[in-house]
Amino acid sequence: MSESTRAPAPVLTVGPVVSAVPGRAVDLQLKVSVPVSGDGLPIILLSHGQGPSNHISSLRGYAPLADFWAAHGFAVIQPTHLSSAALDLADTGDPEAPMYWRSRARDMTLILDRLDEIEAAVPGLAGRLDRSRVAVAGHSMGGHTASLLLGARATDPHSGAQEDLADPRIGAGVLLAAPGRGGDALTRDAARNYPFLSAIDFSGMAQPALVVAGEKDASAHLTVRGADWHTDPYRLSPGPKTLLTLFGAEHGLGGVAGYDLAETTDEDPVRVAAVQRLTAAYLRSRLYPGDPAWRAERDALTAGPEPLGRVESK
Repeated sequence: MSESTRAPAPVLTVGPVVSAVPGRAVDLQLKVSVPVSGDGLPIILLSHGQGPSNHISSLRGYAPLADFWAAHGFAVIQPTHLSSAALDLADTGDPEAPMYWRSRARDMTLILDRLDEIEAAVPGLAGRLDRSRVAVAGHSMGGHTASLLLGARATDPHSGAQEDLADPRIGAGVLLAAPGRGGDALTRDAARNYPFLSAIDFSGMAQPALVVAGEKDASAHLTVRGADWHTDPYRLSPGPKTLLTLFGAEHGLGGVAGYDLAETTDEDPVRVAAVQRLTAAYLRSRLYPGDPAWRAERDALTAGPEPLGRVESK
């Protein structure tokens, strides 16, 4: 039996864990979710997306993923990035606003720098984290953040400098409905409002990653290319990479951002359950080479007369 199909363990969630950061507009707030027992817990840094809800784009979002991963043996750490609607920092005049693309990646590096502080703030967590096994995951804008931490390069639209925000402590990633390349792939409004998307280079994103794309995720407000745009992090980066295409899925991938969200256009608990199992299995097999969890879940996905998706790898 793979870890992702075992009965879920009880989970301890603590938040907000507050960390003062000099020069940051507000203190960094985190939520930490861990199984109540067990040692040597691998770490997942989970980066939220955006969207119309105030608190989904914060440490309070993405419960379907955080709950499942923690219940199946991971320590999940979720920051509230400065781009969160809950913080209302879009009109501060900061040149990074409203998406704070650079700050988002630096939040994750800061978390890894302060794991001692985080362990001390969570009852019973001290000494239980395996700091040699770290992954990053993110949905939508969070997928962009994850790609930067895995080695993709973004160009600062103000200075023209290419930014390297990769963190070598991160050994694997999951990109859920992440943005693709810029240039003529963007809509005119996206290029104007989110210029940091205009020049992202995936050629240096060398760390292993699972790219999850919805077959019907057109994202017409961002791209003229349709759903295929979200496969760019797979197709334009070097291996080892795996692409999971979910049949019929739109940007919400069935509802990964929260339980019963009105903004989820493709609500499907079966699809969410598949994302939960496949992402957990992928990360376990990447962080623990030789673990059979991914192979088992991949084969289950494509079995039967009506598979939920397809998988390709390089």
